[in-house]
Amino acid sequence: MKRSFDSLENGLAVLALFTMALLPLLEAVVRTFYPSGISGSIIWVQHLALWVAFLGAAIAARRGELLSLTAGAQLASTRQSKWIDLVVGGVSFAVCVVLVHGSLELVSVEREGGRALAYGFPVWVAQAIMPIGFALIGWRLLYRAASTWRGRALAASFALVPLLLYRFESLQETGIYLPLILILLSATALGAPIFVGIGGVAAALLWHDLFPVAAIPTETYNLAIKPILPTIPLFTLAGFILAEGGTPRRLVELFRALVGWIPGGIAIVAIVVCAFFTSFTGGSGVTILAMGGLLFPMLIERKYTPKFTTGLLTSAGSLGLLFPPSLAVILYGLVAGVELRRLFVSGFVPAILEIGLVAGFALYAVKGVGIERVPFDVRRSLTAIWKAKWEIAIPAVVLGSILGGFATLVEAAAITVLYAFVLEFIVHRDLKITKDLLRVGADAATLIGGVLIILGVALGLTNYLIFAEIPQLAVDWVQTFVSSPLFFLLLLNVFLLIVGCLMDIYSAIVVVVPLITPLGIVFGIDPFHLGIIFLTNMELGYLTPPVGMNLFLASYRFKQPLPDVYRATLPFFAIRAVAVVLVTYLPWLTQFLPALLFD
Repeated sequence: MKRSFDSLENGLAVLALFTMALLPLLEAVVRTFYPSGISGSIIWVQHLALWVAFLGAAIAARRGELLSLTAGAQLASTRQSKWIDLVVGGVSFAVCVVLVHGSLELVSVEREGGRALAYGFPVWVAQAIMPIGFALIGWRLLYRAASTWRGRALAASFALVPLLLYRFESLQETGIYLPLILILLSATALGAPIFVGIGGVAAALLWHDLFPVAAIPTETYNLAIKPILPTIPLFTLAGFILAEGGTPRRLVELFRALVGWIPGGIAIVAIVVCAFFTSFTGGSGVTILAMGGLLFPMLIERKYTPKFTTGLLTSAGSLGLLFPPSLAVILYGLVAGVELRRLFVSGFVPAILEIGLVAGFALYAVKGVGIERVPFDVRRSLTAIWKAKWEIAIPAVVLGSILGGFATLVEAAAITVLYAFVLEFIVHRDLKITKDLLRVGADAATLIGGVLIILGVALGLTNYLIFAEIPQLAVDWVQTFVSSPLFFLLLLNVFLLIVGCLMDIYSAIVVVVPLITPLGIVFGIDPFHLGIIFLTNMELGYLTPPVGMNLFLASYRFKQPLPDVYRATLPFFAIRAVAVVLVTYLPWLTQFLPALLFD
C-alpha cells in the first residue's frame, strides 16, 4: 500500500512537471498560427508549478531530503540523541500544523470567492495541494522523529502549543513569542528543515502582531503564480536530465581533449564542467553530489592530491551561479524587480573573473608537481567536438530563443527541457523512458520542492518585515552610523558572508534582498551591481567555515572529515574572497558589458 502511494505521488509530480514543459511549447507553436495562443496556458503552468512545489516537497520529506542546516543534522547524528530528534520532529510537526491551518483558511476564502482558472476550473481546487502538502510533510517529519509510536505521540504533543496560543488570545500581548522564536531557531540549528525555521518564525511574528497566519500560504501562492517562477522547475528539470545522462562524460572528454595538454588542464576541465551544471541545477550542492563521483577519481588518476582535489571541487561547486539560466539570478530579479537580461549580462564578466581566478590558482598550485598531461591530438579533439556538438549548442538554444525574440523566458525553459529530453532519451539514448524518466523527474521534483517551499514561507516572513517597516528602520539605522558608500559596501560584504554560510541562497534572496535594496538606493549603488555583489557573496558563503553548505556536502561525497575539508578549501576560499572584493569595488566589472549592449 505504501509503495503504491509513493509511486502515485512520484507519478503525479512528474506528470505535473512535464505538463509544465509541454504547455509552453504548445503555446509557442499555436501562437504562430493564432496570435492569441492557448487560452489560460500560462495560468495553468503557474498552478502546475504550485503542485510540483508541494508534491516535490512531500517527496523530499519522505526521502529525508528537505534542505536543512547540515551542521545541526550531523551534530544530532554524532550524539545519537533520540531526544534531539524527538524535539526537532515535534517542533517541525507543530509548525506544519500551523501552516495546514493557514492554508485551509486561504482555500476556504478562495472557495467562497468562486474564482476560476481557464475553462471554469475552480482556483481553490488548485490551491488544495497546499494544506495537503503541508499535512503530508508534517506527518513524515513526525514519523521520522522517533522509532516508536509512543515517541511519535510525544512529538505530536508539540502541536498543542500553537493550539493553546490561538485559544488564549491574551498571550499575544506578552513577550512569549520571543522564546518561541528561540526554540524555532534552535530546532533549525539542530537539523529541522529550513522551511520550518523560517515559516515558524514568520507565524510567531504574525501571531504576536495580530495578523492571520494565512498570510504565509497566501504569499506562497502569490509566489507560485508569478509569471517567471515556472522557469525555476523547468530549468532544474533540464539540468537533471543532462546530469543523469551522458552529457557530463561527453563534456569532460571534450575539455580534456582541448585543454588537457596544459599543465593543470584537467583541473580546468573540472572547473568548467562544474560551472556548466551549476548554472542549470541552481544548487551548487547538486553539482558536488552529481559530478563528484565522476570528477574526483578522474583528478586523482591524473596524480592530483586528494587535498587539492577536494578543495577544487568544493569551490568549483559554487561557480556558475551567475551564468544563464541560473535560477538564483532569475529569483533575484524577481524579488528585486530588476530586468533579467541586464542582470545576466551584468554577471557575465564577474563569472568569468571567478572562473579565471580559480583556474589560475589551480594552475599555479600544481606547477612543477609533475601532474600528468593529456597530449594534444587534433583527431581526438575533433572527435570529442563532434560527440559533444549537441551539448555545445545548449547555450545558443537557451539564449538564442530568448534574445532572438522567438520565445518568452518560460517558453525558452520549456524548449531547454525538450532539447535535453531529445538529446538524452532519443539521440544518445543514455537514458531509457521506461527505466529512467520517472526516477529523474522525481529527483528533480524533490530539489524543486525543497527549494520552493522555503521560498514560499520566506515570502511570508518578508511580507511581515515589510509591513513592520523593518527595511525603512534598517535604512535609518545604517544612515546614522555610516555615511561612506565604500564603508557601506564593506559592511554589506561582511553581513552577506555571514548570511551566505547560515542560509541557503534562495531563502536569503527572499528574506535579505528586500532589506538591502533600499540601502543600496540610499548609498547610490547601481541595482544591478548590488545584485551581483549579493550573488557572489552567496557563492562564497557556500565555502565559509564552519557551516558553509558545500563543506558538509563535500565531506559526505568525498568521505573525508570536515576539518580536512576546511583545510583543503581555505586557499580556494581566499581566491574567491578576492573575486568578491574586486566585484564590489570595481563596479565597471558589472557595468561595462551592459553599457556596451543596452545603452
